[in-house]
Amino acid sequence: MKKILVLDDDIELCELLTDYLKIEGFAVETYRSPEDILREPAENLSDLLILDVMLPGMNGFDLLKTIRTRSSIPIIMLTARGEEMDRILGLELGADDYLPKPFSPRELAARIRAIFRRSDPSCTPGQDEVLQNGDIKLSMGRRRAFRGVEEVNLTGVEFKLLEILLRSPGKVMKRQDLALQALDRQLSYEDRSLDVHISNLRRKIGSKTLHGERIQTAWGVGYVSSQ
Repeated sequence: MKKILVLDDDIELCELLTDYLKIEGFAVETYRSPEDILREPAENLSDLLILDVMLPGMNGFDLLKTIRTRSSIPIIMLTARGEEMDRILGLELGADDYLPKPFSPRELAARIRAIFRRSDPSCTPGQDEVLQNGDIKLSMGRRRAFRGVEEVNLTGVEFKLLEILLRSPGKVMKRQDLALQALDRQLSYEDRSLDVHISNLRRKIGSKTLHGERIQTAWGVGYVSSQ
């Protein structure tokens, strides 16, 4: 059973999410403050964390940065409605996804399942398959990424985006197609989350090669991986 950690100082919301997610088949553990999470050993930050931006003592962004220094646990940020910069900042700092408050528990459960599908090796065709383009290599069975001999720590979304692009080098991948495959949803007009994930991916694997841009932008269309 997958374990969901919920960090929010809203007691009623924590109780609502606990009841709903348990019905959906997840184990749930709630926390009230950043200190509660920071006291947990890294190995206890296992399956997925739901993290509110507005927290007592330390905001969710600072906590996200701290967690990312010791754990690659998938993280969904909860942000105030309309605060687009909060959502973008959360993704830039390493969150896997975000939901604006108020939100539907059903939508949250769908986002959680989408993240687990992306990170489940049993859903990956070819357990021992290795994808490579230049100095970038993906081990599909082990869910690990390398630039040369150096391992690159990618989120589940970043890994999926890189997999899609490496499978079709030189082919322009439309933004909506990438979103459906990597985020399990279509993008609204103002949703820039895919672009932020691509920006993070470029930063981690290096934006340029000897032959030009590693991931090129096809303006108004999408993105393409260099051949």
